Amino acid sequence: MKKKKIVITGGPGTGKSSIVHQLENNGQTCLHEISREVIREAQLHGIEQLFLEDPLLFSRKLLEGRISQFHEAEDFPVNHIFIDRGIPDVLAYMDYFDTRYAEEFIAPCENYRYDFIFILPPWKSIYKSDNERYESFDEASRISEYLETTYKIYGYQPVIVPEASVEERTNFILNKLEN
Repeated sequence: MKKKKIVITGGPGTGKSSIVHQLENNGQTCLHEISREVIREAQLHGIEQLFLEDPLLFSRKLLEGRISQFHEAEDFPVNHIFIDRGIPDVLAYMDYFDTRYAEEFIAPCENYRYDFIFILPPWKSIYKSDNERYESFDEASRISEYLETTYKIYGYQPVIVPEASVEERTNFILNKLEN
């Protein structure tokens, strides 16, 4: 049986990390978002905001990390694995910021395929900014639109996760996988 790779995505501050942690608490296998790791690594090398100083390098590092996660998902002895953000997220953000990119960014979206995409829509009452999340709520909402559009461009039919408690949203996702 083929392992199912399930992406949890959405704009900044939509509750992705909370849901991924809840999935783990429920015994699910999850791979975490890597952008904060890329940001922290750049900061250790004296680059405070890599995504502003060199957006193409930042995006390339994200792409490499997400492709690595895609392969890493195969190593787990489970039927399905949840991944916090997928490869098409990189293009969605690059499109949002109007960053030009080459085929090296497009081909992975076509060649590495996920089985399910769940999008968490913008939700103002839970949105918070922090040291690595600089976007306003309006910007986060527009990013969410770019994410949904990008996944659709690459042939996915993303499932929108409704506003509810973390537990209810997690159960919504798990129930959709059973149907």
